[in-house]
Amino acid sequence: MIDFIRQTVLPYYGIPSADTRVSPLGNGHINDTFLIRWIDGEFVLQKLNTQVFKTPNELVENSDKIAKCLSDKQAQGAYSLKVVEPIRTQDGLLAVDLGEQGFWRAINYLPHSLSIDVVSTEDEAFAAAKAFGHFSSALSSLDATELADVIVQFHHLPGRIEQLQAAVAKDSQARVNTCREWVDFALSQQSLLDELSETSPKLPLRTCHNDTKINNMLFDKRDMSSLAIIDLDTCMKGHLMYDFGDMVRTFCSPEEEDSTALENVRVRESVFAAICRGYLSELGEVLSRDERESLWLGARVICLMIGVRFLTDHLNGDVYFHIHHENHNLERAANQFTLYKSLLAQEKSLTSYL
Repeated sequence: MIDFIRQTVLPYYGIPSADTRVSPLGNGHINDTFLIRWIDGEFVLQKLNTQVFKTPNELVENSDKIAKCLSDKQAQGAYSLKVVEPIRTQDGLLAVDLGEQGFWRAINYLPHSLSIDVVSTEDEAFAAAKAFGHFSSALSSLDATELADVIVQFHHLPGRIEQLQAAVAKDSQARVNTCREWVDFALSQQSLLDELSETSPKLPLRTCHNDTKINNMLFDKRDMSSLAIIDLDTCMKGHLMYDFGDMVRTFCSPEEEDSTALENVRVRESVFAAICRGYLSELGEVLSRDERESLWLGARVICLMIGVRFLTDHLNGDVYFHIHHENHNLERAANQFTLYKSLLAQEKSLTSYL
């Protein structure tokens, strides 16, 4: 792969293959990401997963629109974070489409950046939630309908449940009997679907990040201040309750999302409170009353839905998320369902912060 990048991909950007360092970067589940360094500079190169992102040209066009909006806000003094910007090819293109050899795009590298996978302190949760809120507030002026849906019905719990039901019925890998307890649990949450169908029509469409994991907010490792919001691949129109929900999902547990120490997987109330303070400090004046009231629903839906997605992928043979060992997606699913149960158990105390 590295030799291919040097010899075939980098020439499109005018980068010499000799004395260029290519090294893997990050631990994302979907795309292959590399840091490219040469004597005159550095950037991030990604091979997009076109099985997941079936319209990659729309994805890079979305990212370009968002980068332009944020850069304009930055110039006006209304956006204080660094902007992830596309780096065009020598021909001025947003990506290199090599067909079966991959769809490649480059973005600027942000030095001094640090990502974390588990929130350790309330200060980290507050800073990241405030940064995501700042990002969404800055994009509130962008017409969300201008963005293409790079994954149709991405945050659509009814559709995800239907996919799970189809995977159970097909049972292509003969795995259903090994995880029947979790299948039955996921399919028993009809009341959440009912609440969702009642609430969603009341909410405005916004430009949403749609993947507000803690490691998609970069800290500046020099002082641990917020540096940038990254991974704009799933930015498209949607409801902000899901951005809030994914922060709750990825910030609140003291364990990583694939941890098998389920006895430690829980929602830390102090971290949840910090998310609320940080996020609402930036978006409190932007959100409608219905949007604010939907945040608790978003937290529950996202935790359940990601568990459903992991479980479905496990049943289908691990075709969506990268796995590192057998039953990895099942372990992720069990982790997320456990976190969802913790949310339900603490509803009275947690909702007091909203």
